[in-house]
Amino acid sequence: MPKTYNRMLKNNSQKLRKQMTKEERHLWYDFLKSLPVTINRQKVIGPYIIDFYCAKSKTAIELDGSQHFEKDGKATDIERDNYLKEIGIKVIRYANNDVNRNFDVVCEDIARKLEVIK
Repeated sequence: MPKTYNRMLKNNSQKLRKQMTKEERHLWYDFLKSLPVTINRQKVIGPYIIDFYCAKSKTAIELDGSQHFEKDGKATDIERDNYLKEIGIKVIRYANNDVNRNFDVVCEDIARKLEVIK
């Protein structure tokens, strides 16, 4: 296991995999799962659980619900993003609203950033 793995979060990450949000399920089953690269769901990295992670491109994909746009949520996201950046992982974020209203655009953007399409 990589040194960034936090065994204490394993049970919680497994629970989150079983209880994905509507937007996470939609993105996973209707796009990410079929990509030609491996994507992990609810991946434990250090003190965090990442919504989706592509090890090949060292990219975290985060879906943000309304709590992420409040003051505390923004601060937590900045802290998480800084931690991930320090260990060489880039973070891309999408609002749940974008997944619901602009699904194709979100998918194209993810594919481009993961270098699945050029």
